[in-house]
Amino acid sequence: MKIAIIPARGGSKRIPRKNIKLFHGKPMIAWSIEAARKANCFDRIIISTDDAEIAEVARNYGAEVPFVRPEKLSDDYATTVDVIRHAVNWLSYQGQTPKLVCCIYATAPFIQVEDLLQGLKLMKASECHYAFSATTFAFPIQRALKIDGHGKVSMFQPEHLLTRSQDLEEAYHDAGLFYWGKAEAWQRAEPLFGSASRLVMLDRHRVQDIDTPEDWERAERLFQLL
Repeated sequence: MKIAIIPARGGSKRIPRKNIKLFHGKPMIAWSIEAARKANCFDRIIISTDDAEIAEVARNYGAEVPFVRPEKLSDDYATTVDVIRHAVNWLSYQGQTPKLVCCIYATAPFIQVEDLLQGLKLMKASECHYAFSATTFAFPIQRALKIDGHGKVSMFQPEHLLTRSQDLEEAYHDAGLFYWGKAEAWQRAEPLFGSASRLVMLDRHRVQDIDTPEDWERAERLFQLL
């Protein structure tokens, strides 16, 4: 059994009601639900939320909301792994233990069906425990700068001051769209970023955090261009 779980708590502070705020004519969460449905690879699409309004919107777009997320997993300190582990354990208690679970973020309007299917392919073709979306850094991280308490600038890795960019190792970061994982990996709370994980590479122009009003505005413009 393959399950999609979309975490969507109601307490977003920097962008109030972010998960159901209209984004190009649809509640933000609808884009994630529709991508999961179009992928046609999930037996169930479940929303983990503590919020009645989010639950209603999610059901209107074809997702299930079979439980209310506990309050202790709905604050600013609950991790993605904690939330998904709770959902997997809930399913197990119902006698419906899944084999593979894909966490899809509720604020992922740039997600594509092909991304999800590529992640599933990686899970089936390798011994990995997780497969998640990622992209490259736009600038060599070896040349990153820092500023001390007196405003003085220095390099994190000064040994690379004169190293040519093409000779520096490529670096990657989490794209924050989705995370495929084996159910037992979620239940054991294994770290997402480790040797048992594989990357689904995305073009940088499809990766945009949506945490502030400025992020939201940029995402809307980017979405329109794409």
